[in-house]
Amino acid sequence: MPAAVLFDMDGVVTDTAAAHAAAWKRLFDEYLQRRAEREGKPFLPFDSRADYTRYVDGKPRNEGVVSFLRSRGIELPCGAPDEGADCETVWGLSNRKDRYFHAWLETHRVRAFPGTLRLIGELQAAGIPIAVFSASLNAEVVLRSAGVLELFDARLDGAELSRLGLSGKPAPDMLLEAARRLNAPPAETVIVEDAIAGVQAGRTGGFGLVVGVDRGAGHDALNTAGAHLVVDDSGELRCVPGRGLECRRLADLPSALDREDGVRRRLAGRRATVFLDYDGTLTPIVQDHTRACLPAPMRAAVVRLARCCPVTIISGRDLARLHELVALESVTLAGSHGFQITLPEGRGGGLEKGSEFLPLLDQAERTLRRRLADIPGHDVERKRFSIAVHYRQVADGDVAALRAVVDEVLKMHSQLRLGHGKKVFEIRPDVSWGKGHAVQWILREQGLDHAGAVPLYIGDDLTDEDAFRVLAGWGICIAVRHREDRRTAADFTLADVSEVRKLLELLPAVIRGRSSRGGETP
Repeated sequence: MPAAVLFDMDGVVTDTAAAHAAAWKRLFDEYLQRRAEREGKPFLPFDSRADYTRYVDGKPRNEGVVSFLRSRGIELPCGAPDEGADCETVWGLSNRKDRYFHAWLETHRVRAFPGTLRLIGELQAAGIPIAVFSASLNAEVVLRSAGVLELFDARLDGAELSRLGLSGKPAPDMLLEAARRLNAPPAETVIVEDAIAGVQAGRTGGFGLVVGVDRGAGHDALNTAGAHLVVDDSGELRCVPGRGLECRRLADLPSALDREDGVRRRLAGRRATVFLDYDGTLTPIVQDHTRACLPAPMRAAVVRLARCCPVTIISGRDLARLHELVALESVTLAGSHGFQITLPEGRGGGLEKGSEFLPLLDQAERTLRRRLADIPGHDVERKRFSIAVHYRQVADGDVAALRAVVDEVLKMHSQLRLGHGKKVFEIRPDVSWGKGHAVQWILREQGLDHAGAVPLYIGDDLTDEDAFRVLAGWGICIAVRHREDRRTAADFTLADVSEVRKLLELLPAVIRGRSSRGGETP
């Protein structure tokens, strides 16, 4: 077992990356625009992804200002800490960025990552001390906004960094001081970081396990920086008594059918709402994706379940096609990974995201159909808000060529990004929206986004992990294995579609508070 676990704040404990990126972008774009006009040069804006990750993420503000401006060949005088936010100095720009970030905090509440909270609970149950560290001078107000200030045994922030005269990341000073406060030898201590500079600090400091959490830096970059292990979310980690911190994997999780009593206890006294993936969850995976129809017994199980709680079917399929396949008016339908949502009959309304990307998707579709024409077995399926390139029937030797074409199309359209599924590459708008966001929107519409409700989500695909991460520690997340193994943020598993149907047939009695074996629950 580790002697202690140290968590970076931004991007690991709290979801403030978007706020920081927006503040940095506003700062640098304003400054670079004025400078370009003054010097008669082209204006090249700050990239909220690439520049943020490479130059400012995880660093003290002053160092972030210097690092980014140096990448543009700009050197500014340092100035003084009490420099006005309008001064053209390092301190001036730093103070202006802080002003923009505080403006965001005044109108928003910071969200803590659910998977991290679940992991913290497991560590506390095991008696392992934990600390949080951050180069931010705003760490206390951020942690208080997220409601997690009191969770940690030690806290080290930018103010302490300055008071003690410690260097910021990638120097290991801050991490070593946090470990010292917990009386934990670095070689027996775990670091959980999302920033490249923080991963480098962990390795330089000789920490026993450095976990990189990929919030946009990329697995390769975090590995190159020295991470021993890279995950997509802290929800993919668990604390195992006697062994310590390790990845949650499908093969290691219990069956939801074997743990019916546990599921029932989680639902007891709370309002249930159920989310179901379609392909591979309600219907078997088939060679021809156009023939994945909803079997009659499964349809009957969904209908019965929808009589006792809200049910949503959420799929990567286009919404119009999903309507045809499901043909149920009593459930919410979310197509294109949540970009399109319709509520049950009588509820009215719905949601559509990303319509501004439709022309780009049209162009990408035309290019893909032309460039892939000579690769047998592929299928380009155009959905309203994505393009699925299926390769289940493509010869193994041709898959690399197909992937190369997909990558080339993505390079041509920087506003689109790649998603992965089972034997499919999916091109989608590069926006912060997916199944997890769709689940949150639907819960708000249902009035069930509170502790008195419990969402239960069943899915088999990598895209369902987005929802598992959002619901970690609150909802009941069940992954359908299909004999595969991977990292997951789920709580339980089911073997296949037939086991999904068995669970759906049990759930009405469980939700009503009766044992599936007969009689009321104790």
